Amino acid sequence: MNQPTERTDTTFSADQRPVVKALLHALPEGTVLIGAAVTERSAGIWRSDQVLAQVLVRPKTTKDVSCALRICYEHHQSVVPHGGLTGLVEGALTEPLDIVLSTERLNVIEEISASERTMVVQAGVMLQNVQEAAASEGLMFPLDLGSRGSCTLGGNLATNAGGNRVIRYGMARDMVLGLEAVMADGTIISSMNRMIKNNAGYDLKQWFLGTEGTLGIITRAVLRCREEVTTAPTALVAINSFDALIAFLKQLDRGLAGNLSAFEVMWQNFYQLVTQPPAPNQRPLNDNAAYYVLVEAMGASQEQLEAILEQTLEAELIVDAVVSQSSQQTDQLWALRDDVAQAFQFAPVFLFDVSLRLSEMAAYVDAVNAGLTARFEAPKNFVLGHVGDGNLHFAIAVGGDSPAQREGVEAAVYEPLIAIQGSVSAEHGVGLEKKPYLHFVRDEAEIQLMRTIKAAMDPRGILNPGKIF
Repeated sequence: MNQPTERTDTTFSADQRPVVKALLHALPEGTVLIGAAVTERSAGIWRSDQVLAQVLVRPKTTKDVSCALRICYEHHQSVVPHGGLTGLVEGALTEPLDIVLSTERLNVIEEISASERTMVVQAGVMLQNVQEAAASEGLMFPLDLGSRGSCTLGGNLATNAGGNRVIRYGMARDMVLGLEAVMADGTIISSMNRMIKNNAGYDLKQWFLGTEGTLGIITRAVLRCREEVTTAPTALVAINSFDALIAFLKQLDRGLAGNLSAFEVMWQNFYQLVTQPPAPNQRPLNDNAAYYVLVEAMGASQEQLEAILEQTLEAELIVDAVVSQSSQQTDQLWALRDDVAQAFQFAPVFLFDVSLRLSEMAAYVDAVNAGLTARFEAPKNFVLGHVGDGNLHFAIAVGGDSPAQREGVEAAVYEPLIAIQGSVSAEHGVGLEKKPYLHFVRDEAEIQLMRTIKAAMDPRGILNPGKIF
């Protein structure tokens, strides 16, 4: 694959590089930013460094995106897409001679159809704004993440985001009917399908969903909304064994008859972390249980959930529970699950998201902790996750973040996944951070096919170069 030549061209200052001059000439005034207006931007909301690229393009239309990419393609110029910069796998990091293409001005909700339960949005719209717009029409957009107030729809789709309600509504790709994307050479693929069923040839949107901006840049999407759910009883449950947790999940799912929308599990050390000072949260249950489960049942009645909890308490599957009695209490329970930032009091912290079968989960966590203990003195591993759909998150502190420490932590987390056929990425993508470990969970034939697709769709290798593989 050809390498983008502009990445190594240091002959010109930013505004004198031929590709930049061409962009300035072709795009509307204010679209191209240069110098400090770019380099003073944060590289990500979880990061302390700044953007290394010196040029940023912020188009307002798909046509502008197409024009910018056509020019970059002609100049073999590398392009790194930016959305809300909430990613955790270094998928939006830049080099000094990259050009950033930001979707920040592609921020319009173009249409909402309450009768068809669809919404047409541009890629730079924040997820929370999508949720609120749906609610204003009596609808619901089910995708929900802790970063809802910062992340953008385009980034959610480019990484196939998961979040809190995957167990019922699926991943981001399950909420998209159609989309518009621009390929490396500026070609616009406008596959704005509005139907649930459409088997006429290839489903082209799948080439852009979850591919981290390496095959094309998403500009617009047709979202599938659902009818607004007016009841969502929520409870926090304490459980003492993982076997009991699995049995509780099964009985809960059956008893709620399809209304289980979240099953979020906090291991004891994470629950203690977020319910003890300096954390501001109140402790709704004693902190001596092994696991704490946040249960949400959208569409069920409170009486239905309480009856199941009583049954499982009598069956000794759970040891204690508290059911929310108000929206304020519901928010307080969710605040426990979302308060991952408490782990940063032990900074530096390594964050992970992995996926594996439920039956392997307890032994896998034990293996990770054993690997950390064998490599480091007094490591801390705070564990939580969307356990109902097989997704675990780790926040790990080992006293430093040197390359050797990072390598040791990653080995402890990723190596046990090989034997159980788990995944190094459940919902955050691969980016740069997980690239060295892709071969742990994808065989050579799969990776070669990925490379073939990349070469066919981006033959000059300009789109988010170096990410994934």
